[in-house]
Amino acid sequence: MSPIGEESPERLLERFNQKFARSGQAISAFFAPGRVNLIGEYTDFTGGLVFPCAINQGTRLLIRPTHDHQYRFASTNFDLMAQLEHSEISQTYGDNWINYPLGVLDQFIRRGVQLDGFDCLYSGNVPNGAGLSSSASIEVVTAFALDQLLHTELPLLELVHIAQAAENDFVGMQCGIMDQFAVAFARSGNAMMLDCHTLEHRQVPLHLDGLAIVVSNTNQRRELNESAYNDRVHECSRALDLLAPVLGITHLGQLSPRQLDEQATQFAGDSVALMRARHIADENARVRAAVPALENGDMQAFGSLMNASHDSLRDLFEVSSGPLDHLVRLARMQPGVLGSRLTGAGFGGCTVSLMPESGVSGFIRQVGADYTAATGLTADFYTIQPGDGVRRLGLDTPT
Repeated sequence: MSPIGEESPERLLERFNQKFARSGQAISAFFAPGRVNLIGEYTDFTGGLVFPCAINQGTRLLIRPTHDHQYRFASTNFDLMAQLEHSEISQTYGDNWINYPLGVLDQFIRRGVQLDGFDCLYSGNVPNGAGLSSSASIEVVTAFALDQLLHTELPLLELVHIAQAAENDFVGMQCGIMDQFAVAFARSGNAMMLDCHTLEHRQVPLHLDGLAIVVSNTNQRRELNESAYNDRVHECSRALDLLAPVLGITHLGQLSPRQLDEQATQFAGDSVALMRARHIADENARVRAAVPALENGDMQAFGSLMNASHDSLRDLFEVSSGPLDHLVRLARMQPGVLGSRLTGAGFGGCTVSLMPESGVSGFIRQVGADYTAATGLTADFYTIQPGDGVRRLGLDTPT
């Protein structure tokens, strides 16, 4: 298995002091995890149901107030280091990682919060562009840190909305609320069933009892802004426009498979919108079935629903890719694997598979070799331990 590296706190402090001039202000440390969605894909922006959990990888932020109206950003993952004036915060910088924290700062400014400068060092071990919410991790840890340091005392849900608005309005990705919500509210050992319309949620213990959750990274980098993600948002909007007048619904998350069957004639001439609506209706039904299956210990049923989810994402929502399909097919061929599906937005990125813990090493060895033979790419594999959401770390050292 290829581990995702993590630098020690001492090494991060050393890097911070190398990149930024010393001062008498305290350095504070924060962490936000990535997330993996077990089932319920593309249902968040349609107000439907999702079932994510936090992962043990994430983003650490070392941050220090400067009071000089300068904003300095550095990362252990990227070479770029930026220093911006206050007036430069509200503009984007190409396809650059600093847009994620800048979008959060911009949201604080829009809410009337006074900012007066920070030094920020980010260190992440969530693979970028893999569908594990590396961007939401950056956004949420930034929002949480600013709230703590500026004493704005905003509710955690408001910080989630700030992080989502940074992604929607600043970065330009029309994502739903799942990623930021999961990164903020996750609890160790649990997955979360979230209604993305009402934001009602409950923690569901993941009693795996000898099973393991393995994420497989295609290492087919997806550039989501350049993909068809936003097209799917518009296609779902078309479906809602056709169904709302006859069903009285306000979001596709309210649509049942039976209702769609009865109203399929509304889609005459728009087969694409019908396919998208079919996936949304069926996927919500799968989440409703998957959670009680998990709670009742019926992991075979849970795995079958994972398989059906991937097939729908591939055939009806058309967001899979050749490498993703290869990984899923190879995973399902391995002994004991109960289910495998793409996770995240697709177009590359990762799959998530449920399997016996005792078979993980053999799975990685066989699937890894067969995947490389089929695609020429080298997959990475991560065993997931569901963790806690955003939090402050034990580091406040004047330096």
